[in-house]
Amino acid sequence: MHDFTVLILPGAYASSVAVTLDLLGAAAALAPRLKMPRPSWRVLSPDGGSVLLGNGLRVDTRAIPARTRDDASTWVVPGLGVDQAAPLAARLTRADAQRAIAALRRHAAHGGHVAASCSAVFLLQAAGLLHGRRVTTSWWLAAQLQRIAPDCRVEADRMVCSDGPVSTAGAAFAQSDLMLQLLRRRFGGELAEVVAKMLLLDGRQAQSPFVIPSMLAGGDELMTCLTRRIEACLPHPPSLPELAAQFAMSPRTLSRHVRAATGRTALALIQSVRLNRARRLIETSRMSIEQVAAQVGYADATALRRLMRKATGATPSRFRTNQHPASPG
Repeated sequence: MHDFTVLILPGAYASSVAVTLDLLGAAAALAPRLKMPRPSWRVLSPDGGSVLLGNGLRVDTRAIPARTRDDASTWVVPGLGVDQAAPLAARLTRADAQRAIAALRRHAAHGGHVAASCSAVFLLQAAGLLHGRRVTTSWWLAAQLQRIAPDCRVEADRMVCSDGPVSTAGAAFAQSDLMLQLLRRRFGGELAEVVAKMLLLDGRQAQSPFVIPSMLAGGDELMTCLTRRIEACLPHPPSLPELAAQFAMSPRTLSRHVRAATGRTALALIQSVRLNRARRLIETSRMSIEQVAAQVGYADATALRRLMRKATGATPSRFRTNQHPASPG
């Protein structure tokens, strides 16, 4: 019996596939030193054979078996290599994706565990496996996932969400965080910790530090204009009523539009724009943290430190690059 089944679709993001196999390989090599059993895995695809990944690399696979009833492995699906909503919806209609969806559904129906990152989370949704669960995906696809799956709770800021037999992760390189979590659940924390240390992987809890507010718009013209307007107003960010009036709508209507387009509240969008500007200034200027706070409309550096720590899990000084030394954050 295998511990993991890695399910790969043609065009999958090569780095996501590679990090999955490399972490499993590292775990298998390190486990005997800890007097633990070696993790075992198999690599499947809808049709078997040599599968072409998104960047031209290939990986050998076996075809999905007809029966999965006695399979106790955790099925893991790396990112599909699609980063926009419309192409992703079309990708899921293809015959190979439909076979993968059916296999995931069968595996879960027999009590199996499933996991996916990035755009592959949409495969789990199509298989009906996200109902009532807390999940995450790439932060710029989170609003789309919430729209098509209103019966689940999409926590876009989370790097990894584990809810019962379903585990999900954010954008492509969150696959490493996902695999560490799966190793931790199946083999315990010691093996996962040693693998992380050997491969120099930091424990990351949130996608928040990587969010670019303008990309949350996902092509929505109103959201693009909103983020530009908020940034143009800094260091005096507009209130929600002021912002709504500028776009000739009520605060409630504006909030509804923002929630539909980004999966966030309007106030959260304003806060995200401010913190993103603050981070850029910290990374690229010689301003002190006090000066940065003033530039984005916070009363003092303490407020900026508190809010940035809450949003990103890190203090402002962590984002200070070596080439721009300044006062400690």
